[in-house]
Amino acid sequence: HVPWMAKRQQMIPSDALPTPQERLALFDTARRLFLWDGYDEIGIDHFATKDDGLSIAQKTGRLRRNFQGYTDDTADVLIGLGASSISRFPQGYAQNAPATGAHTGAIREGRFSTTRGHVFSPEDRMRGRMIEMLMCDFHVDAEEITRDFAITPAALHNLLSEIDRAFAGHLKLDETGLFIPPEARPLTRMIARQLDAYEVNAEGHSSAI
Repeated sequence: HVPWMAKRQQMIPSDALPTPQERLALFDTARRLFLWDGYDEIGIDHFATKDDGLSIAQKTGRLRRNFQGYTDDTADVLIGLGASSISRFPQGYAQNAPATGAHTGAIREGRFSTTRGHVFSPEDRMRGRMIEMLMCDFHVDAEEITRDFAITPAALHNLLSEIDRAFAGHLKLDETGLFIPPEARPLTRMIARQLDAYEVNAEGHSSAI
């Protein structure tokens, strides 16, 4: 619910929506029903049948997550179509004009409607991969991160130690990486946010819970 961004949503008063506690209770009820019916729990908020590609990807360590949710697609390019859509490339993000009129006008003129973007830095890529690991596997694999990115084991341990201290008693940290045990998984979004170097104002986005 983002009425400050989508004016039509101003027709829905905030006090008519479930409270965070009610939303959590709704999710817990849905989760129990999905698990009772034999679905696999995927990451923090998805469910899939056992023969679904997401379930198979999770079991084989190939589960991925992008800004649209969990996926078994390993492509490094995601093309967004339409007004306000976001595309991801190995180099960074590009977003189309949010207003439909501006977007269609650019297309009719034979132009891209891209209005803004972000170029990934090496640190962006590293932090993004660690966030994805937490969201998909509830574990930051220290060996993979130090192998694929320019960070020493000591520097990585220091970074993960800050997160461990922030959630004292809820996480497990050792030389192999950082783990989120099952009982702490409801905190996964907040834990992953500790790795967001940009940390935008939370009021600018809708709330998951």
